[in-house]
Amino acid sequence: MAGRRSLISAEELVSRVCQGDQGAVSRALTRVTDESDGYEEIARSFFPFHGNSPTIGLCGSPGSGKSSLVNTLVSLLRKRGESVAILAVDPTSAYTGGAFLGDRIRVQQHALDEGVFFRSLATRGMVGGLNETIFSAIHVLEAYETEKKKKGFDWILIETVGTGQDEVDIADVVDTVVCVTAPYQGDEFQAMKAGTMEIADVFAVNKADLEEVDKAVASIKDALSLGLSHDEEAWSIPVHAVSARTGQGIDVLLESIEAHGKYLLDSGEIAVRRKRQLRKELSSLVSRLIRRNALERVTDCHIKALVEKKSDPLTLSRKILKGVS
Repeated sequence: MAGRRSLISAEELVSRVCQGDQGAVSRALTRVTDESDGYEEIARSFFPFHGNSPTIGLCGSPGSGKSSLVNTLVSLLRKRGESVAILAVDPTSAYTGGAFLGDRIRVQQHALDEGVFFRSLATRGMVGGLNETIFSAIHVLEAYETEKKKKGFDWILIETVGTGQDEVDIADVVDTVVCVTAPYQGDEFQAMKAGTMEIADVFAVNKADLEEVDKAVASIKDALSLGLSHDEEAWSIPVHAVSARTGQGIDVLLESIEAHGKYLLDSGEIAVRRKRQLRKELSSLVSRLIRRNALERVTDCHIKALVEKKSDPLTLSRKILKGVS
């Protein structure tokens, strides 16, 4: 069976994804995220589907309950009959290079649901809480034909690995950013630091059953008020107290996410964000290709020159980038 899978051509794989084959989606994601044989042809074929699905990013510090919140959101969306794909970025295993947590402990109650697709992605050393092939993965999901015979899942949720206030790359990847915090351990203060405050479109203070939740919500609202725009048409960032455990406030949170999507369309901001996504995708790929190409040129002679102090890292780096031996 494994041999048969390896024989599937890129063209056939793309065709199967576009016809609603979830098994093909899994294989295509593996090809583009591992950058294995045929991944370039696959990536090129799926790129035209960019923008087919609304993309929602959930970020926040470790322990804020992002995974539980994703699970609860999926349950609500499925009750409405809407299809959902989840890309969860996890820490990289130092031994296997794969996602450390994987999909075994997430969305298990939806494991047999044809309307839900889940995939863990390893960070592989990338900072910012994401995976460097995240865009290619999104395009695969945007090409999938759902039961409604439409291209792209109704929703694509991207859960970043918890990295704190420096976790801002998600803003250049998705349409709507949901910052998840918890009313303890100073999470509300982490949320008020510059990076997160600048990228959040919606705040979700999880674990609303805790006593400190009202204080946390008030603190975030106060911080947001300091940066209020005088533009009456600007988006006003909502702050919701929610509980992934009980479901409290999840429906209101989803309403705000949908309202933000409508705002993006009505204001024309969606075009700005999509251009920003494309710029990020292009710059990320260019960086990877340059780095990979340059590293392939490093030889033992370069290392010997450093050991013997006949050159220095900066001089050699510039020569390697210029293609000078």
